[in-house]
Amino acid sequence: MFSQVVELGSFSKAASHLGLSPTATSRHVAELESHLQTRLLNRTTRRISLTESGRAFYERCVQLLADLEEAEQEASRAAVVPRGTIKLTSAVNFGVRHLASAIADFLAAHAEVRFDVSLSDRIVDLVEEGFDLGIRIGAAGSEHIVARKLGETRLVPCASPEYLARRGTPRAPEELERHNCFTYEYATAKNLWRFRDSAGGERTARVSGSLHTNNGELLAEVAARGSGIVFEPAFVVGPDVRAGRLVPLLQDYVPAPLPIYAVYPSRKHLSAKVRLFVDFLVARFADAQDWSAP
Repeated sequence: MFSQVVELGSFSKAASHLGLSPTATSRHVAELESHLQTRLLNRTTRRISLTESGRAFYERCVQLLADLEEAEQEASRAAVVPRGTIKLTSAVNFGVRHLASAIADFLAAHAEVRFDVSLSDRIVDLVEEGFDLGIRIGAAGSEHIVARKLGETRLVPCASPEYLARRGTPRAPEELERHNCFTYEYATAKNLWRFRDSAGGERTARVSGSLHTNNGELLAEVAARGSGIVFEPAFVVGPDVRAGRLVPLLQDYVPAPLPIYAVYPSRKHLSAKVRLFVDFLVARFADAQDWSAP
């Protein structure tokens, strides 16, 4: 009743839509406010408007009602129509370069779905921060997370031609320790870069340098301008490598691949809209992307 009053703009219209009297509709909304111990609607003789608490409550109500309708459709084996908001988080660069086009195509096919997207390179707590879905590069997360693999990438050490002309080209991982290596805040080991040699043995370099940040694209841009060496995913440095601004290094030493996952909380009911979007991403990225080649 509350949602109908908000959407139709009056108690009388909501009552007519629901087949009730305006008095009964008004009373039920008042009982809801009494139960919540807060005013949801400002009422005048001419119009109603949402309070701040009412707006927050309404946004949650819309999502809950959409989830309920999906559950009823599934229970009755009717065709499920995805609707409502998908709250999604992803790394900044991956979100802009790969998710944006996927979201646009999904929205074109599903008019009743909305996205609320937060781009951040840190690993967020999906449950704590209320996300339906996350895209993660590397470790999927805790045991409370369900993960579906979308593909994989690899880290690529790169430097600009100007830097290499000035400082020389490292031929083995250990030589990186003598270079200006930029470090990334959210790396598992910020100052330890790991490689595999042709025999499968692990080679490591303990690096340091003049730049440390929480954004991989910034690292790549500064490196492309001749200041140092970066160790970033291929999908981040790829455009600069193809443009000749960055040169891949140590190609005989390949880091372990990093999986790319779509992840969601295991204890949360997976709504139709999220399930369909994950299926869409799995199919979309199955053969179309090579995120391991810079």
